[in-house]
Amino acid sequence: MHRGHRRIVPIISGFPWRVCADGLQVRVRLTPKAAHDRVDGVDADGDEPVLKVRVRAVPEDGKANAALELVMAEWLGVPRRSADVTAGGKSRFKTVSVTGDGVVLARKAEAALALTAAQPSRKRK
Repeated sequence: MHRGHRRIVPIISGFPWRVCADGLQVRVRLTPKAAHDRVDGVDADGDEPVLKVRVRAVPEDGKANAALELVMAEWLGVPRRSADVTAGGKSRFKTVSVTGDGVVLARKAEAALALTAAQPSRKRK
């Protein structure tokens, strides 16, 4: 298999990630300039699910992308260098690639998503 080609296999439909040869690819909708850095769950972008992520950073000079990489790494419990924005650098919709064992990362993502869903939502008063 050539280095630039990734074999992508969806694990379970309904999740915003795919297992690939070198890890996990996560489709994200990023909201910069938020009150908190956090993952807010899954939403739909047309027919495709996306992971909703909010960061405090502004969308200038790659600051929001760097904050997204950090949030994703912490959310999955992997080193910061394992998460990288690989598509959508200047868009609200992005692909974050996380290197490692894709099946293990997908299980971690499912568990983290379940914890995220179990937390009470934070609404403004």
